[in-house]
Amino acid sequence: MKKRATAIIIVLVSMATIGLMIIQVYWIKDAVKVKQALFYRDVNEAMLNVVYDLDRMNMKDQIIRRRNFFDREQTFFDTFDSLNKVLFNNGEFVSASEINKWINNSARVNDILEQLSLNQPDRSEGNFYISNKEEIDSLITKELRAKRINTKFEYGIYNPVTHSMILQSTGKYPEELLNDSFVYDLTRIGSFYTFPNKLLIYFPNEQTFIISKLWNLLAISVFLFLVIIFSFLFSIYIIIRQKRLSVMKNDFINNMTHEFKTPISTIALACEALKDRDIQKSEPIYNNYINVINEENKRLGSMAEQILQSAVIEKGQLKLKKTKLNMHEVIEEAVNAKKIVAEEKGGTIETQLKATNPELTGDRIHLTNVMNNLLDNALKYNLNKPHIIINTVNRNNSLLIRVQDNGIGISKSNQKKIFEKLYRVPTGNVHDFKGFGLGLNYVKATTELHHGTISVDSEPGKGSTFTIELPLH
Repeated sequence: MKKRATAIIIVLVSMATIGLMIIQVYWIKDAVKVKQALFYRDVNEAMLNVVYDLDRMNMKDQIIRRRNFFDREQTFFDTFDSLNKVLFNNGEFVSASEINKWINNSARVNDILEQLSLNQPDRSEGNFYISNKEEIDSLITKELRAKRINTKFEYGIYNPVTHSMILQSTGKYPEELLNDSFVYDLTRIGSFYTFPNKLLIYFPNEQTFIISKLWNLLAISVFLFLVIIFSFLFSIYIIIRQKRLSVMKNDFINNMTHEFKTPISTIALACEALKDRDIQKSEPIYNNYINVINEENKRLGSMAEQILQSAVIEKGQLKLKKTKLNMHEVIEEAVNAKKIVAEEKGGTIETQLKATNPELTGDRIHLTNVMNNLLDNALKYNLNKPHIIINTVNRNNSLLIRVQDNGIGISKSNQKKIFEKLYRVPTGNVHDFKGFGLGLNYVKATTELHHGTISVDSEPGKGSTFTIELPLH
């Protein structure tokens, strides 16, 4: 039921998180649409001002051109009247030589004719008299900046009669100007039956500019997304971890109860036996029971000490009494303590102490416990006759200690977890191996307090090799 409740909570929280993210995305889309509408409005207002200014400038230019034209035209007609008077002076015929003489003396005739041709309204570019690029660019930039539109733009003037681009600012975006631009009609110049030229403007970075206006909202939204996702994943991690710790705690309590129950029962039986007067009269039997009580009492004390040490390590209060010591002596001491157990199982412990410099600074008691724990595990997790090899070598100013066994081995997935507190490699329904899951955690903590490292190399069914590296200085 608890598993189902946990799964339901995770699913509900996942759905709620996804729902919040969808709503947030929806809001951001709406905000982008609003900003886009405001952008279009500001562009239209700015460009209408530009069109007004261009039309005003062109009208002024047309008035000046027309005025010059009519002034020149009037001068021409005055000259033409003078010629008429020469040609028809008092109704008399005038000879050709007299006419040529008059023309040669009137040097302005050719100038006037030339100026009249130059001042005719220019129709070559349709009905719009083109200003220079810099002037148009300056007008557009000024109006866009007034609307706080500071992004790259491309403009052009299009003639719908010839279907051609009269003018372009850079010429880089001809297709975009024709297909994706803002379009504005310019005032007709001349006949009202002509088509007006078009002022086109295109923003290459339009979407980037609009989104940049929302960077605060987007940054906050992304941050909230990350916070929600992180919090959700962290919550799931905590739930799974707590569940795993709960299982490990229950296993630990069960194992501890079983481990303590055995020596307590043995002591109780020995005490009951010692009450028998016949046993009291037999000194060998009496001493044997006393030894059993002592051994079981030591076993209880050792287990209690192991649990207390684990608590001290967890609080970070483990203190070391470092002295200069010979690690080969520590290893030999641990081997001598476990040799009898190995022989009882028909096994052996072999030492290959090849390090030329085994001396280092450390806590002798704790380093001895480290070796004892590794040997205990090598003997305990072994279904065959145990064969354990301990070797040492020097490498890079450090001492390497390898403890190799022929035990059941450890899978790759479990190798990362065996140094965790209370963790025990699962063995299914087989409960042949006793322990609290504290030994390797203690080994790792003690090694790290000596500024060393520990690693394991193992395969199921092929044994394990634990390697400890300790600095010499």
